[in-house]
Amino acid sequence: MLTQNIEPNAFTFSSILKACPLESGKALHSQALKLGYESDTYVQTALVDVYARHSDIVSAFKLFEIMPERSLVSLTTMITGYTMNGYVQEARVLFDRMEERDVVCWNAMIDGYSQHGRPNEALVLFRQMLQSKVKPNEVTVVAALSACAQVGVLESGRWIHAYVKSNRIQLNKHVGTALIDMYSKSGSLEDARMVFDQMRDKDVITWNSMVVGYAMHGFSLEALQLFNEMCELGLQPTDITFIGILSACANAGLVAEGWDYFHLMDKYRIEPKIDSDPILWGTLLTAYRIHGNVRLAEKIMDFLAEQDFATSGTYVLLSNIYAAGGDWDGVAKVRALMKSSGVDKEPGYSSIEVNNKVHEFLTGDMKHHKSKEIYRMLEEMNKWLEAHGYMPLSDVVLHNLGEVEKQKSLVVHSERLAIACGLISTQPGTTIKIVKNLRVCPDCHAVTKLVSKITGRKIIVRDRNRFHHFVEGSCSCGDFW
Repeated sequence: MLTQNIEPNAFTFSSILKACPLESGKALHSQALKLGYESDTYVQTALVDVYARHSDIVSAFKLFEIMPERSLVSLTTMITGYTMNGYVQEARVLFDRMEERDVVCWNAMIDGYSQHGRPNEALVLFRQMLQSKVKPNEVTVVAALSACAQVGVLESGRWIHAYVKSNRIQLNKHVGTALIDMYSKSGSLEDARMVFDQMRDKDVITWNSMVVGYAMHGFSLEALQLFNEMCELGLQPTDITFIGILSACANAGLVAEGWDYFHLMDKYRIEPKIDSDPILWGTLLTAYRIHGNVRLAEKIMDFLAEQDFATSGTYVLLSNIYAAGGDWDGVAKVRALMKSSGVDKEPGYSSIEVNNKVHEFLTGDMKHHKSKEIYRMLEEMNKWLEAHGYMPLSDVVLHNLGEVEKQKSLVVHSERLAIACGLISTQPGTTIKIVKNLRVCPDCHAVTKLVSKITGRKIIVRDRNRFHHFVEGSCSCGDFW
């Protein structure tokens, strides 16, 4: 166009900037300045988008600040830029100042919360959107379902599914896959499979979601069968497919099968790769904890500290290794190191959804409005357990306490409080679903098995590693987790 001596106008710049990498965007920015189009609202909005898309949020905001007029589109572009780069709070400030909001800006804010680990705020905003009479679309429900999946709130997820049906939002591969993921992570594998079977337009991501769903629930044979069906249909597995399959083998102790699938990756030209070094080393530390290998754990931890890979999780793992061996000096050393490094331990909590409201508990929590009733139920549970011969596994308490104090600390673990809340808040015979942010401890695992037997309730616990389905005194994990 330039070689033909045709001068670009504002429309030219605003159009071509939509497809630009950063360096080309900077060059076009210079051209726009030379030709006097830098003050055009459409060009400025397109430039904000270019800089934000390539993580130069400072330049994006500088351009946004000097805009003489800020349209709905330019405000939404800046909000999207902020959320895309993790500046969720700054995005919310802009969002709250907007006099007019369309579905796109609502989506940007809801998805921003969902993508950056703030699912509760995403769901609150989704409800506010409904009250504002702005009609959600496919993008909205996918973001809201992702938030439900993170928190594990089945009732809210079911309500969104009902909304999708009643408002005739198409069950395409994006919405369907989000529903499968939500149902799987919220404890209802049956609903996930129902959606999967109803979908006509399924891609490899949809199949992956179902495979991973089976794997995280410990239904390893079903995951492997689905993988075989997927391959028979000619779909090309991805690295996510194999993560799901290998997880299924790991959760069921299928070591030989795991090796077979690992070698099968060569057939599909998928190479093992490292997405996150701290996670890989944390997995290795967990293995050393299981085998009680303190010396190698210390070597790994020294390496992580030197490489600046150490996280609160890896520090806690080393502390737990010391504690399991009764080395309280080692525990104190790790805690002092965490303090000096400014690393905070992630607090363990458990949550339960009752009547579309999430109730969250920390260990020994007394803040719940029904604390008296919950603790009375805990006392009742303790009587049941004692009558059934329960013996506390006090060696899992990784603190230098006496035996009595250890047993007292076990009684008020967060998942027990959540179960007690479920028992007093739901109808007899109904399933209780708990979400825990850390790995469930062996004592709580044993207690939950007994409670499921005594009460005749199915109890589903989603911990950091997987799902546990407790029915009639047994767990779906086969005590292997």
